[in-house]
Amino acid sequence: MAGRVKAFYAVFHGLIHEIAKFGVVGAFNYCLDVGLFNVLLAVGLHDKPLTAKGISTIVAATSSYFMNRHWTWKDRARTGLAREYGLFILLSAVGLAITLGCLAFGEYVLNEHSLLARNFWGNVVGVGLGMVWRFWSFKRWVFLEPEPQRTEDAAHEALV
Repeated sequence: MAGRVKAFYAVFHGLIHEIAKFGVVGAFNYCLDVGLFNVLLAVGLHDKPLTAKGISTIVAATSSYFMNRHWTWKDRARTGLAREYGLFILLSAVGLAITLGCLAFGEYVLNEHSLLARNFWGNVVGVGLGMVWRFWSFKRWVFLEPEPQRTEDAAHEALV
């Protein structure tokens, strides 16, 4: 049994570490998102839960970008702040749409307007589904694998 665990870890160790780091970054920014969302609801946006969620998500996404770039995927190729951050925000907007869709479902379809319901639909269901999207899309399109080192023979063959 221990041999199988070691073999599994050997095959997936890079992915396991990425998921763990992404999870730590996500947990921190989840707390930031949820805390800010609830503060915004309490201090003036009580009747605008989608606006409050949008603001809290943008703040948390910006924090998440820098934490993921400099820790989770620090060894990945750097393709420029404008490209990476632009794509990160675009893909985060899709994650936000998933989150807001879940919150809107609870708020406007089910007519659940309590703080508990808003947190459940926006911060449990919505953020959970959005997290799966963000991990896959960031890894796929934002934080790219480094290009393999080209040898002189490979460069010569590419010219032929």
